Amino acid sequence: MINPFKNKKGLGRGLSSLIGDSGLKNSNEKILIGSIVPNKNQPRKFFDKNALAELASSINERGIIQPLIVRKSEDQKDKFELIAGERRWQAAQIAGLHEVPVVILEADNLKSLELAIIENVQRSDLNPIEEAESYKNLIDNFGYDHEKVSQFIGKSRSHISNSIRLLTLPEKLIEMIRLGKISQGHAKILIGLENSLLLAEKIIKKRLSVRQAESLVRLIKNGSKKVYKVKDSNIIATENELTNKIGMRVILNNKKDNSGILSFEYKGIDQLDRLINVVKDNY
Repeated sequence: MINPFKNKKGLGRGLSSLIGDSGLKNSNEKILIGSIVPNKNQPRKFFDKNALAELASSINERGIIQPLIVRKSEDQKDKFELIAGERRWQAAQIAGLHEVPVVILEADNLKSLELAIIENVQRSDLNPIEEAESYKNLIDNFGYDHEKVSQFIGKSRSHISNSIRLLTLPEKLIEMIRLGKISQGHAKILIGLENSLLLAEKIIKKRLSVRQAESLVRLIKNGSKKVYKVKDSNIIATENELTNKIGMRVILNNKKDNSGILSFEYKGIDQLDRLINVVKDNY
């Protein structure tokens, strides 16, 4: 049996190659469409209704060219669980088919998940969140680490790590990525930022490119690192004394050369008139 982890290009080898290399027993036949149940570990959650309708129309004309991949259900007698091909299965139901061609494999939960992920990633069917959740599933439930996922999928370890880090974003932002409102490239920039959701909404509203979004985040980060000079205690004491004396907030900004600005914050026309009269009477 050939170990799929030996080949860093696992993704490029093709699903049929992976099935053959895995040493799994399989058979080809047609089964009733009603005997198929969804894969509980299906990586893909979102299916475009218009695309399904188009595929159903194609199936009506040409049939299903590529068989679905299934295994015997562990939970339901006389049922088969989908491993790969859920989009074709759903479209076949819309098209009104009674039977579908399948490849029946003997596969455990891990192998079923591996094959489902490979098919979806190869076809670029997963949105970035579905992809991240698939990798996390392998790690959390099947003893993988980032390096092992990288070898199996045929993508860099940094890609796997950055993908999974998307799941640390706020739930509302994750949903934006899932629905394609914001790209993975934009989302990566926002990871770890407290105001990531606010920035995401600004990126969408302003239609910023990834580069423009990077510049915006850089500007915000640099702005947050500004060091503000603490006011001299004598100036603060003077501000408080004048504020108490005249009943208006007084702000005194004194520069190094002892020039500066003295401002009064008035609340209403009466306070302003009083202040103007005091200045007129004394100067």
